[in-house]
Amino acid sequence: MTDPDTGTDPKPEAPLPRFHLAMPVDDLAAARRFYGEVLGLDQGRSADTWVDWNLHGHQFVTHLAPGRAPRVHNPVDGHDVPVPHFGLLLTVPGFQELAGRLRAAGVEFVIEPYVRFEGQAGEQWTMFLLDPAGNALEFKAFADDSQVFAV
Repeated sequence: MTDPDTGTDPKPEAPLPRFHLAMPVDDLAAARRFYGEVLGLDQGRSADTWVDWNLHGHQFVTHLAPGRAPRVHNPVDGHDVPVPHFGLLLTVPGFQELAGRLRAAGVEFVIEPYVRFEGQAGEQWTMFLLDPAGNALEFKAFADDSQVFAV
């Protein structure tokens, strides 16, 4: 459809870029159970040493890599946050559904689901857990999406 002000066809919206992240695991069978069954991710291509996962449209890959470096923790809002970590920003209902799914699967939290920075800029639900290889994951949700990059 032509824009009446400019006489040109408007540009279609470009899709948001998707990330690709490869993480080390020491047991692919355990990774398949955790990411496929516990988190409910769809599995993509795989080989003897890696598995592709669909992480809400992002390409997440678990690579067999025995041996791990020690983990670092940084204080955030009164909790020791594991570094490095990765995860997703979900809707609040999606966050609550995932927290329930993790609890039902008996997953032990590093940091239990709670509201971080309550009443402050950047208020968010957050939770941390480890996958079977010890990789730290954070899932969070903002009731107000404009607060994602609030200062």
